[in-house]
Amino acid sequence: MRLTKFTDLALRSVMRLAVSADGDPLTTREVAEAMDVRYAHVAKAITRLQHLGVIEARRGRGGGLALTSLGRRASVGWLIRELEGEGEVVACDDDPPCPLRGACRLRRALRDAQEAFYATLDPLTVTDLVASPTGPVLVGLVGRPRE
Repeated sequence: MRLTKFTDLALRSVMRLAVSADGDPLTTREVAEAMDVRYAHVAKAITRLQHLGVIEARRGRGGGLALTSLGRRASVGWLIRELEGEGEVVACDDDPPCPLRGACRLRRALRDAQEAFYATLDPLTVTDLVASPTGPVLVGLVGRPRE
C-alpha cells in the first residue's frame, strides 16, 4: 500500500509542528519551506488537518500553527484513515467494473491487508513519531523559500 503525497505531506507537517516550541508557532510558509514543498500544497494539508481538529491556526501577531492536544495524542492509524479516506486498494467498481468483482478473493485479501496496515499504526501517536532521533532532525529543518 502506498500513501498519497497529500497524506505524506500532512503527516510530515504534523510531525514538524509537534516539535515546535509552544511559544514559537510556525506559519504555513515556514512549514512548507522546512519540508521543501510548495506553499499551496501545505496550505491544503493544513486546512484538512484543521478540519480534523489536529491543528489550530491563530491569526495576527503571535499567531501561527499549533498542534492541538488531539493532534499530539492522535493515533497515526486514525489520522491516515481520515486523510486517505475509505477507498480500497483496488478499484473493482471503476468504469468499467472488474468482471471478477462478484467472485474475486483478491479484493477481500487486499481489504484485510489494508486493515492490518492501519492496525499496525493504531498504537502509534504523533508524539511517538517525533521521539529521538526524529525530533531533533525535524527541529533543524530549514528549507529554501518556494513560490
